[in-house]
Amino acid sequence: MRTMAEDNVAKAEVLRRVRHALRDNPIKPVQVPRDYIQEGEDAPGSDPVIDVFVKALEDYNAHVQITDEKGVPAAIRKALEGVATAVIPRGLPQEWRPGLDAVTVTVEQPDAPLTNHQLDQIDAVVTASRCAVSHTGTIMLDGTEDQGRRALTLVPDTHVVVVRGDHVFPTVPQAVKLLGEHPTRPTTWVAGPSATSDIELIRVNGVHGPRNLHVVIVR
Repeated sequence: MRTMAEDNVAKAEVLRRVRHALRDNPIKPVQVPRDYIQEGEDAPGSDPVIDVFVKALEDYNAHVQITDEKGVPAAIRKALEGVATAVIPRGLPQEWRPGLDAVTVTVEQPDAPLTNHQLDQIDAVVTASRCAVSHTGTIMLDGTEDQGRRALTLVPDTHVVVVRGDHVFPTVPQAVKLLGEHPTRPTTWVAGPSATSDIELIRVNGVHGPRNLHVVIVR
């Protein structure tokens, strides 16, 4: 069995060879062509964009509600019907929390994260989102206080996510540009409930994340 000292020597030799190779063949900047379509015909959050978004989500078997800001608590309450327990990130807006009155709520604190076992015992998670893409039905989270860390939205069986309509973009480049304002944040891209058909083309839900996705779109 190799010792740690031997591993360190091997790693140092690999890095030495890389530096030597780069000295003789420096890396040159690559110009990436950006001649693809970057913006859609319709404005972010417009009726056509939201319509496409809803159809894409429903095609993924997600549950969708459209409401205004005042209706968010009622929409969350409806999405949590039949759920006993829920976890939320510390920064979830206070005005949304009345929608959680019918369930037992755990607020995760960044300095005391729940274990995976604890998360597995919780039925649902409720979060905000950063943005979304209508044509692909994709919702992006970037780990801010109203969304929480990645594990929070991957372990519980149900995810209720609130998406602001003006942050629903027609194209992926538009959403990526917004995410690029904070490039060091970890991102999670959600396209419907978790599912796979890898084994014998039989669809299995809940393999890589929540089996149930409820999307509340705020117009």
